[in-house]
Amino acid sequence: MASASMNTIINNNRKLLPNREKFKNRLGGYKPNKKTEYNLPKASAKQLRDIRKRMQAERKIWMLKAMALTIIVSTISVALMFLM
Repeated sequence: MASASMNTIINNNRKLLPNREKFKNRLGGYKPNKKTEYNLPKASAKQLRDIRKRMQAERKIWMLKAMALTIIVSTISVALMFLM
């Protein structure tokens, strides 16, 4: 009994496979052989170094904010648990 229902499910899914193909290239879609081209400006070593330092500083600030928020939220939740 279980194998019959399993076979029915597999056959129904197999019938749906060709219908999925027509949605593949919809709205730009995905083409595995197409490579995206970028027009990036040339950058000197100094510019790249400056960008790297700026990104590291931004990441450090973001992590400090995330840790502070985590500590604040966890402190509040622990305090609320003990007050109840």
